[in-house]
Amino acid sequence: MTVEIEGVTLHLAHPDELPVRWVGQEELMRQLLAAWMVVTEHDVPMNPRLIGKPGVGKTTLAYAAAKRMGRDVFIMQATLDTRPEDLLITPVIEGAGRLRYVASALVSAMILGGIVILDEGNRMSEKSWASLAPLLDNRRYVESIVAGVKINAHPHFRLVTTMNDDASTFELPEYIHSRLQPQILIDFPEKDEEYQILKENLPFAEDRILQYVTDFLQQAHAADERYSVRDGINIARYAIKLKSLATGIEHEKYALETSLLETLGEEALRYVRRPRVTT
Repeated sequence: MTVEIEGVTLHLAHPDELPVRWVGQEELMRQLLAAWMVVTEHDVPMNPRLIGKPGVGKTTLAYAAAKRMGRDVFIMQATLDTRPEDLLITPVIEGAGRLRYVASALVSAMILGGIVILDEGNRMSEKSWASLAPLLDNRRYVESIVAGVKINAHPHFRLVTTMNDDASTFELPEYIHSRLQPQILIDFPEKDEEYQILKENLPFAEDRILQYVTDFLQQAHAADERYSVRDGINIARYAIKLKSLATGIEHEKYALETSLLETLGEEALRYVRRPRVTT
């Protein structure tokens, strides 16, 4: 798809389609949807940030909320070397020395009235964030020096950024920090919710496997380990594959412990419930 802005033809990105569903923690969904609301014609949507440990479902929540609003979703992965032009418009040489201007997922969402998820936003440098400053306040526009155009956001455009709660990130400058509000904290789910998330992602898994992995995750959460439901999905999926190559219930425990060991390492075995020995 292409659009023309100020005489410049832009090639737009396609929206993302993910087979995900948000399970549980409806209060978090309510908080995110509230941030995106506009209550009068003079109001503007907010730019929330979702903060939590890796694998707790930040991107899933953002995607599910966007779909609940009936909007197209564009996901843009931020990295340490994301440049301002990567966030906006990139020129591509297209035969005979001609330039083709390719809009990023973020700019495509701005033009089409979609919702952009800027994933792991605190991995970006201040220089990259600076290019988005006018988009994140009442001005709601960006300027591409490369293409020489100013792009205003569609009234339906919304933005959310996810941020991992770890040390391998940049500190946000204050002028950006104040534009990315509210801050919505996502913690590990409760036991029943965690089980339902596993079941949603692995509908073919036997209940014993799901219960084992849920118990392991809950023990790890209680010890403040960073193991997430994403890790649990990988453990269960690999265990199912290992078990499929053997027969008998006695192979299930071996498959689960082997999967746990090879997915997370020996340290993770301390959070497996062991049967009590009675004398």
